[in-house]
Amino acid sequence: MALGASLQRRWYGVGHPPWWTRPLEALYARVIRRRAEDFRADPSKVVRLPVPVVVVGNITLGGTGKTPLIVALAQAMAERGFRPGIVSRGYGGSERGPYLLKDDDDPAVVGDEPALIRQGGFPVAIGRERPEAANRLIDAGCDLILADDGLQHHRLGRDVEICVIDGERRLGNGHLLPAGPLREPATRLAEVDFIVVNGGTPQPNEIPMRLEGGTAVNMDDPTLSAPLSDFAGRPAHAVAGIGNPSRFFASLASHGIAVDGHPFADHHAFTRDDFLFADGCPVLMTDKDAVKCRAFARANWWRVPVRAVLPESFWDAVAAMVRAAR
Repeated sequence: MALGASLQRRWYGVGHPPWWTRPLEALYARVIRRRAEDFRADPSKVVRLPVPVVVVGNITLGGTGKTPLIVALAQAMAERGFRPGIVSRGYGGSERGPYLLKDDDDPAVVGDEPALIRQGGFPVAIGRERPEAANRLIDAGCDLILADDGLQHHRLGRDVEICVIDGERRLGNGHLLPAGPLREPATRLAEVDFIVVNGGTPQPNEIPMRLEGGTAVNMDDPTLSAPLSDFAGRPAHAVAGIGNPSRFFASLASHGIAVDGHPFADHHAFTRDDFLFADGCPVLMTDKDAVKCRAFARANWWRVPVRAVLPESFWDAVAAMVRAAR
């Protein structure tokens, strides 16, 4: 954990990458380049589905707001007459798939992000091999596949690519893993159809996105909710096992809450022992973390749902490309 935190500080501007990361970066660059070239040289390895496919992903390691975006995208496409389904690898879960999620599936089995997306009411399928999982969605009646975190999964053919960027951290130091946060070279951005920027100041031809979430929902009694302003002026524990916990902590602090932040690794498998707070202060967490803590939630625990807000013109442009592909 300490090594990961130290590397992330280097990735985002504090010092140069450690010397030992540079040869590993060169090796990683060769591997991903050869893999991409292999699929370009042999198109038969790419699986084309009988329905349009939209891939939503990122080229950096860590949270960029991809999950709220794919939920909002599914809602926007449904409003425009499509029957979308979401396919995911199911990272963090034990199920290898292909598997079509049910409402009551355990996040430890299917993964936290798929379980959260399923709460939006749309069909979700997981699988290490995304084309096979996507076919489960087609069999269930979906006429549009949204691939969660699939930019680097070359085997799945796609009609639209959307890359999400953290508007504040951007691409960090511009180095590939492990010397920097990049999963692919920055030149990959020239190949995608849309670049969505979460927060910060978008550059020309980038789509602005913001996350809205000013209400907390009680985890012990979901019928109870409260504006975040009700927590202002007093301390609260903030728990986040996401790619960028500091973003969540800062959003709470912006509402005047005295945040005591507890960052965990992305996709952390929470247990009761992670919440041994004896002071009785409220505990606030993201929706992604809350889906893993429902079984042992307490009366002073609250989840803070967010929704992605983007220009209507963006949804219309994506829908137009999907219709052209169909």
